[in-house]
Amino acid sequence: MYRVLLVLALLFTSPIWAAPRTLSWGELIPEGAPPPPPPIPLHQGSLDESGPAALQQSPNAPVVKALEGQEIKLPGYIVPIMVSEKGEVTEFLLVPYYGACIHVPPPPSNQIVYVKGAKGVELAQLHLPYWVEGTLHVDSASTDMAEVGYQMQASQVTHYSL
Repeated sequence: MYRVLLVLALLFTSPIWAAPRTLSWGELIPEGAPPPPPPIPLHQGSLDESGPAALQQSPNAPVVKALEGQEIKLPGYIVPIMVSEKGEVTEFLLVPYYGACIHVPPPPSNQIVYVKGAKGVELAQLHLPYWVEGTLHVDSASTDMAEVGYQMQASQVTHYSL
């Protein structure tokens, strides 16, 4: 009887059954590291996408190594990297505010997550915030848009709701 209870207890406390840890963007910054600067406000009519890209605020910002391999859920906005022939975004940068990396300088690298394996994210709905769930990796990457401090293999991408 005790063995059965022990096995059941292990099964139900296993990470397989655990819900992903919901993170805030602040939790991606190590304790004692400087907070990210506020985003530059968008002003209608001031966007000139024909000029050179704005420089990233902190391309080598420190990361939280303890987050490696954790199943997490993080809200944010999508900056597309790879788009399928169907018009679905399959790889993207997840950022904390709308317009990051496109209309304003990219946030620090510890405020950008490179997400792979997304399904069902329509290119036409990128102005909306999303929840992204998956396995987080503390692994830098370099893209044409920004330096990245984290990467994630997405298990689920859904519209943001409280």
